[in-house]
Parts: sequence; structure tokens; C-alpha cells
Amino acid sequence: MMKSGNYNRIKEVLEEQGRTQTWLAKKLNITFRQVNSYCSNASQPSIPVLYDISILLQTPVSELLRESSEELLKTDDL
Repeated sequence: MMKSGNYNRIKEVLEEQGRTQTWLAKKLNITFRQVNSYCSNASQPSIPVLYDISILLQTPVSELLRESSEELLKTDDL
């Protein structure tokens, strides 16, 4: 099982573009709470939502995701 971590860069990209979580929530027609959950990495968007975010932010999906690191992939149960 993967440990929790920072898997996406949605918050950083929004900040770089001067956009808000409220703006993104309105554009996606979802709640601010859900967008905030993505931005804090408490939950991750589905692949279709990630693509929608990519289109809205005019940013490749690959730029919205962090590269995995060994630390994130380590498990205590192996």
C-alpha cells in the first residue's frame, strides 16, 4: 500500500497562474471542498477530472503530477 503524499501539483499551478480554487471549482462544476481536497492532496482527481483540469489550466497532465519517489513507494508491509 502506498503512503500518502503529494501526488499532484494542482495548487502550485493554480498559484503560478494567479487562479483560485474557487475559480477551478466553478469551472469544473464541483464544490470548493472537493477542489481543496485535490489541492491539499487529501484525495486525487479521477483521470477524466485530471484531464479537465489540464484543459482548463492549459497545462499538460504530466505537469500536474509529481514524479514518484522511492519514499512514496516504500511500504512497511513487504
